[in-house]
Amino acid sequence: MISGYVHGYSSRETDRLADQAHTLTEILHHDTRFPPGSHILEAGCGTGSQTIIISRQNPECIIHSMDISPSSLQIARERINAFSDISGTNIVFQEGDIHALPFEDQTFDHVFICFVLEHLASPLDALIEQRRVLKPGGTLTVIEGDHGSVFFFPPGDAAMQAIACQIELQHRAGGDACIGRKLYPLLISAGFSCTKVSPRMVYVDAGRPELVEGFTKKTFTAMIEGVKDEAVRSGMISEERFATGVEELYRTCEPDGTFCYSFFKATGIKSG
Repeated sequence: MISGYVHGYSSRETDRLADQAHTLTEILHHDTRFPPGSHILEAGCGTGSQTIIISRQNPECIIHSMDISPSSLQIARERINAFSDISGTNIVFQEGDIHALPFEDQTFDHVFICFVLEHLASPLDALIEQRRVLKPGGTLTVIEGDHGSVFFFPPGDAAMQAIACQIELQHRAGGDACIGRKLYPLLISAGFSCTKVSPRMVYVDAGRPELVEGFTKKTFTAMIEGVKDEAVRSGMISEERFATGVEELYRTCEPDGTFCYSFFKATGIKSG
């Protein structure tokens, strides 16, 4: 079960998720497409940042977007209604637990999970439950990040310490901020066949200003900044040291700086 969502549920976090989804659409979702007429379960839709993307790319599919948080579902509904190019008629929102799905066996053609497993204490159990509701031959698509994949220039020890604080806090909350590297063995253990994993590297330098702003600043650094109070309160780092770490991350956004991070996208098939 989810022990705690380390990023919180603030409006700032909602905005960060939206910035992340928009910035990474081409990198993560250029191939997130399903056959027309498919019934897709989006397990753990949150505030709908990914829902918007998969709805736009799969207008002839029915998307069942589920989350355990009623407040997040309400935000998702409002956000969908705010986009004139998304009718919302192909989206069904429903409250539910990813570990105990409110659906019969073999209900869906495909299951889509994005940035959810990292927050679960038992991701393998969740994947086994997704397999239960898939039809034979149905596919599972999972996207996760891996904070251990970060490297940047100029280097900064304080920045690495601040990132380590986020990783540790997520671990204490029952999650795994480095789960991206584990997707292949997780899907195999859950019983999926033909599992394939592709790394989706985000490389940023001054020649890619949209990624400097949208990813390094508004996605990654904003995420690290979001755990400052808890990291300092827990005694993991001093406030001054954390501030230095954030400054070092912003320093990578200067004309001579670079930043790199890897996401992982896995797909598996339910055989038999």
